Amino acid sequence: MSNEGTQPVAVVGLPMRTLSVKVIAGPDAGHALVDEADTVSVGTADGNTLVLSDPTVSRFHLELSRRGPQVLVRDVGSTNGVTVNGVTLRDGAVPPGARLQLGTTTLEVGEGKTGSLPMLEQEALGSLKGRAPVMRTLLARVERAARADTGVLLVGESGTGKEVIARELHQRSPRADHPFVTVDCGSLAPGVVASELFGHERGAFTGADRRHLGAFERANRGTLFLDEIGELPAALQAMLLGALERRRFRRVGGSDELSVDVRVVAATHRDLKAEVNAGAFRLDLYYRLAVVRLEVPPLRQRLDDLELLVAHFLREAGAEASPFSADDLTALRAHHWPGNVRELRNLVESTLAMGERPALETPETPDASAPGPGPELPYKDARAQVLERFEKHYLPRLLEHAKGNVSAAARHAKMDRSHLIELLTRHGLK
Repeated sequence: MSNEGTQPVAVVGLPMRTLSVKVIAGPDAGHALVDEADTVSVGTADGNTLVLSDPTVSRFHLELSRRGPQVLVRDVGSTNGVTVNGVTLRDGAVPPGARLQLGTTTLEVGEGKTGSLPMLEQEALGSLKGRAPVMRTLLARVERAARADTGVLLVGESGTGKEVIARELHQRSPRADHPFVTVDCGSLAPGVVASELFGHERGAFTGADRRHLGAFERANRGTLFLDEIGELPAALQAMLLGALERRRFRRVGGSDELSVDVRVVAATHRDLKAEVNAGAFRLDLYYRLAVVRLEVPPLRQRLDDLELLVAHFLREAGAEASPFSADDLTALRAHHWPGNVRELRNLVESTLAMGERPALETPETPDASAPGPGPELPYKDARAQVLERFEKHYLPRLLEHAKGNVSAAARHAKMDRSHLIELLTRHGLK
């Protein structure tokens, strides 16, 4: 499908309040951002909105966003944390005028002028549907990013539709007549990822009885979608970076360099900025992948889209009438949707198949005895949810038991200290 057949889209302006940030103490005192967009990132790495030289500030230290009259502050797994009036703040809200301490740097956050954020006028962009403002602003960015031949990083929880967005980026791009190839980095054993990405020659390893063309070759002149890029082992991160920078690679067991012309769209449910701070993800690879960074909202942040999505899934299934009553839709709105849009699609299909809506667990009446998510989710997503829930419960208690001593905590848990530090950083505990 060529992008010449895509329909033109109309974009309108969504009023937004912007941020201002001033450095009032530290090596960069006097620097300021005035009337910036509604989201600002701060750190020492290039690519932040506000780049600092303070060595006590992490490469990606914090993100600020404007929400109504307040400023949301999120510590991106920094080393020295963020404090407000001497109190550590990992994820919370402060009023305009608040002062934040980052290492030896002090920031003052304030109000900017009212600006305008591009937002799609209609409620659909090809296969993507969205009525909520947060989704329509994303669709406008997707439409714009599709025309640029640059790397795109999609960040969002599992089940939010990142692969659907990646396909739409491809279909609306100049590469639409060429292949779209997907590699799920999270589902492959570490030993086979290199072969899947770059291919292998016959005899390269035991069982390699024929030449295998990797995803880069299969996607030549098209788009390569790397799902769950945050799961890529460190050694393969270096290989991937080399292939992206040189546009050349070798098959496993091969000696000839092959040229390739591929646009890479990557996706992850992890916070790669925190992974960079923890040393688990290469900074240079992050830059290469995140030329354009698109945040995909979870379903609970776009509940205005619920009826629209239900109707869409019913049409896809060929249903002539909706089996959902007004009370059903009210119950759906009350659900937390840990599996996001994928969970909603599965629920619609289950309802059509069984003739009744499956029971939902609402945030007000959780089933504490439930062992975890059921088969409505794929195994990988269900396992990730259970592991995330366990880590959030276990790690703070482990630290408390060790009186905050990470080395003692690692010894007690019988785990590698560096891995524990990575987990603590990921969960905002360090």
